Amino acid sequence: MKHLSIIFLIALLIMSPSCKKIKERGLFGKKGRTLELLKAQQDSIRVADSLKRIENRLKAIEEARLDSIRLAEEEKQAYEARNKYNIIVGAFTIPENAKVWADHYRQMGYDTRVIKEDGGKFDLVAAESWDRFSKAVQRLERFKDTVEVDTWLYIKK
Repeated sequence: MKHLSIIFLIALLIMSPSCKKIKERGLFGKKGRTLELLKAQQDSIRVADSLKRIENRLKAIEEARLDSIRLAEEEKQAYEARNKYNIIVGAFTIPENAKVWADHYRQMGYDTRVIKEDGGKFDLVAAESWDRFSKAVQRLERFKDTVEVDTWLYIKK
């Protein structure tokens, strides 16, 4: 029995691969390599999925930004269409001066805004804007009497 176990152990050692082959193929041979390849493939798929999700989020953010810009532009056009009669308190060729003058009137309580003159080089400071011509003229006369003598009416087309 002792001899039989020794013979069996020697046969097992002869039939088993060398250490070099174990290092090359791994302990489990092709199955181990296949498992590693599958894990690497799953990792790359997981990374690709996360990149796709981030790309979709960025696309949604960009669409929301473009929508908000479009909406702001539409609101600006609607405001200008409603308030096309403007009481002008100053006209400036330097935009910074127009902003300073608009801030001055804003501190006085007026809802000022700076309007770029159609086809011109001036930035106009509007202290008030109205949707009806009659109301704008009435308010212009009162404005000249109480606030600023050199005001005038600009009709935005």
